[in-house]
Amino acid sequence: MYNQDFIVFKAVAETKNITLAAKQLHISQPAVSLQIQNIENFYGTKFFERSNRGVTLTKAGTIFYEYVCRMLEMTKKVQEELNELAEDRHEEVKIGATLTIGEYILPRILAYLYKMRPDIDFKVTIANTENITRDILERKYRIGLVEGPVPRNKDLEIENFWHDELVVVVPYHHPWAQKGSITLNDLRKAKMILREVGSGTRSIFELFLADKGLSLSDLNITMELGSTQAIKQVVAAGLGVTVISALTVRKECEENILKAVKIQDCYMGRPLNILTNANNAKTKEERFFIDFLHNKELLERVVNNEC
Repeated sequence: MYNQDFIVFKAVAETKNITLAAKQLHISQPAVSLQIQNIENFYGTKFFERSNRGVTLTKAGTIFYEYVCRMLEMTKKVQEELNELAEDRHEEVKIGATLTIGEYILPRILAYLYKMRPDIDFKVTIANTENITRDILERKYRIGLVEGPVPRNKDLEIENFWHDELVVVVPYHHPWAQKGSITLNDLRKAKMILREVGSGTRSIFELFLADKGLSLSDLNITMELGSTQAIKQVVAAGLGVTVISALTVRKECEENILKAVKIQDCYMGRPLNILTNANNAKTKEERFFIDFLHNKELLERVVNNEC
């Protein structure tokens, strides 16, 4: 028996459904059924009762499940201890990051960490939250950094490390720039430029509006663009206002090109999360990176370019 067999058995036992287990593990349903059959043949007993409603553990299956959980946890701890012995190894850390994090936060973090640990090679790929989540589960990335909520999955560890806020962004000399904050009614009258359908930023804004009893149809949307950079340029040219991440306009606000304002008595926030595969043993380099992200005081100084 290999670890993969135990992982498949555990997924079927916990989902009580071969189809759901196959979807969770990103392998085919026949492959899951075959592995379960092989496990039962190997041990010479039935671990599952099958029915039209799914599968349930037999008495033998319940006992085996307890041992499988212990074995997987033990394997993870053994790998972590072996990783600790590799003191002189030059380690590569593979990271998947969403656009806002990858372009506006991660570069400052990696520049700082390189000074501390030049022996670590950080390999970064930019993708959306859905793709990063899938690739973490399929072990293509070791660490994922994503914006907003992530669906719960038993094989996914989700840890919050930072936050982001959506703000109304206007040209620096716009009348709203002097007010500091506006009302939702002000926003309804303005020419709005938004990200395209399917964008995470747009989705968060839609949820915010829904909470206030509004929808995008209540706004005067004059343009939709697929790039935050393009939106900033159009807003700077005075063609409208937008709602985007405060992190993405920090530089333009410092240079008096754009101005970020808030909506009165409203907060449009979203968490920034670390994703890892719960079945992976983290290397000491990966733990070093994750521990750094959890050091909020130091992280804030690095993100704000104060050290």
